[in-house]
Amino acid sequence: MNEFFMPALLNLCDPLNIFLMIAGLTGGIIIGALPGLTATMGVALMVPVTFAMDTTSGLIMLGAIYAGAIYGGSNSACLICTPGTPSSVATTFDGWPMCQAGKADKALIASLLTSAFGGMVGVAFLLCLAAPLARFAVKFGGPESFWLCLFGLSTIAVMSSGNMLKGLVSGAIGMLVATVGLDPHGAAPRFTFGYYPLIQGVEVIPAMIGLFSFSQVLYLIGSYKPYIAQYNPTPGAFGQVVRELAGKCKIVLLRSSLIGTLVGMLPGAGGEIAAIIAYNESKRWDKNPDRYGTGIIEGVASSECANNAVIGGALIPMLTLGIPGSAVAAVMLGALLAKGIQPGFKVFTATGDLAYTFIFSQFAVNLLMIPIGLLLIRLMVRLLSIRLTFVAIAIVMLSVIGSYSIRNSVLDIWIVLVFGLIGYICNRIKLDSGAMALGIILGPMIEENFGKCVSLSKAVDGSILRVFMDSSIAMLLIFLTLLSLCTPFILNRKRRHAQKHL
Repeated sequence: MNEFFMPALLNLCDPLNIFLMIAGLTGGIIIGALPGLTATMGVALMVPVTFAMDTTSGLIMLGAIYAGAIYGGSNSACLICTPGTPSSVATTFDGWPMCQAGKADKALIASLLTSAFGGMVGVAFLLCLAAPLARFAVKFGGPESFWLCLFGLSTIAVMSSGNMLKGLVSGAIGMLVATVGLDPHGAAPRFTFGYYPLIQGVEVIPAMIGLFSFSQVLYLIGSYKPYIAQYNPTPGAFGQVVRELAGKCKIVLLRSSLIGTLVGMLPGAGGEIAAIIAYNESKRWDKNPDRYGTGIIEGVASSECANNAVIGGALIPMLTLGIPGSAVAAVMLGALLAKGIQPGFKVFTATGDLAYTFIFSQFAVNLLMIPIGLLLIRLMVRLLSIRLTFVAIAIVMLSVIGSYSIRNSVLDIWIVLVFGLIGYICNRIKLDSGAMALGIILGPMIEENFGKCVSLSKAVDGSILRVFMDSSIAMLLIFLTLLSLCTPFILNRKRRHAQKHL
């Protein structure tokens, strides 16, 4: 590493590379903030542009877009309760209540600073522990991935501890929706009702846009409010948020960053799982878990730390093993292969200047994210001073355009409308939209990995139980899942005990 240290820093100081970091980061934040435009889409669109660039410069720009887009999703999550990217779903749980309470600037600043912190922790792991972490990631097969997804699904119990039955019903509806389309193992159509386009299944992003964005438009219009929320600028908000994060969020920041990095290494897991697990763990270990969901800075911090730490984690198996940890990492892997660079451990020696320049650029991108993010926050927060009617029209237009652009399918527009109504009804009858979203996201992963385990049991000795419980990682995840399911009962017991002593 030492021999590549100075060349990497010199490459990083190239004016072109600095410009590409700033441009990629700014573009990524804007892409992430727009519902329906994902980090994967932004990076994929720019891959052809990199063919005319130097490999190092192209990779730096793609990495900057990736980081910016994952953070950018938190802006719309806080301001209009619409996750710009699926990984920002958990940010809405506390970011939107903070906005409604007139603390939009504090919510946005908290998401910015924690995103930068989580991103740097993830990159630090990539720099220092790439090899051992990559070997750990390889141990995750079908059974381990199945239990990880089930552990993520079990967080519904904690998320809905106030009314667990409604939370479980919401999650079950989400998983039922995830079964629409072709069976991933037998290729048989399910719940299509003879309507051929449904064979494609229900795309996650249009469903999220409907549940959180379109439903929110219906709610806001029905509230007859002149604006989305009251905005009361807080003097010295930046300093207050820094002190709160440094004072009472240290454990939350470190734990969430670690969860994000570890989950990011696992192929197919993604930022949405990492953010929800981190949010759940923060709520589980808090002395007063009932505060979560009411608009607290710890909720925003846990989600944003985790989903940005995923970036460094996803790049670990991509650079060391050629196995992408996320959809964006897969696109970046394709860009590397197109340039004739084969990822693997040799990438740190044969092309060490490229590898370390890219890693150092990710540190720089997360630092640059703070000033650029602060400038964009000043523009985005003005959204709250625009008449609700105009904002609602803009949200609907972006929702329709964003959903259609994913597969160029009119079906996705109908999905937005249908799930918008479902989300609105869920809010009225107090069903948990977050739990339903979690079921839609995790349902296909659980089904796919369950199928792998069944196929593996047939190939081994016919014992499916042995396949599911044969590894120490699987046993640990089973224990964590059971602990997660028991947590609401423990919290209720603590709550009753505390009330008795009042």
